[in-house]
Amino acid sequence: MTRTLTNKGAATRLRIVEGAAAEIRDRGVLATTLDDVRARTGTSKSQLFHYFPDGKEQLLLAVAEFEAEQVLGSQQPYLRALHTWADWRAWRDTVVAHYTEQGQHCPLNVVMSQIGRNTPGAQAVSTQLMERWLTELAAGIRHLQAAGEVGAALDADRAASALLAGLQGGVIMLLSTGSSVHLEAALDVAIENLRASAGR
Repeated sequence: MTRTLTNKGAATRLRIVEGAAAEIRDRGVLATTLDDVRARTGTSKSQLFHYFPDGKEQLLLAVAEFEAEQVLGSQQPYLRALHTWADWRAWRDTVVAHYTEQGQHCPLNVVMSQIGRNTPGAQAVSTQLMERWLTELAAGIRHLQAAGEVGAALDADRAASALLAGLQGGVIMLLSTGSSVHLEAALDVAIENLRASAGR
């Protein structure tokens, strides 16, 4: 059962989650303890368990949700307004810069690997993130279709899925090699294909 929080309670919970996320980024998920989170956030034991009665696993899931939100937040304002090719270029550059800055350390990946990607909670976080991401990309493609910049016959949802799959593959390559070249190629080819569809 989901507890309804007051504004003060929601702010306290968010402070704990943000502190836990920062601690995990600094120390790693395995080395981070609830005592570390309490010390960083100035939270008492009773207060921490008030918001996360199931302990560390519940807190980690909240951190995963927080980090997933950061993934989308880092792409704004461009992701929600992919109206022109300049917007798409700005979004592409923002994505590359974000993941290049992270390098081989992806906070969301770190937390998800600890929770277990196949657990219902982790799957729900991943599914919601991808669905929201796909919705924004498909909306951008449809906007370009309405402007005659992308072929009207193109399946926007399918094109968005292919673009996101390429992006995710590029991120995995970056995590494996430390190089953003594959991510850049995936985004560039996908956007080039969108532009080329107008002439088909």
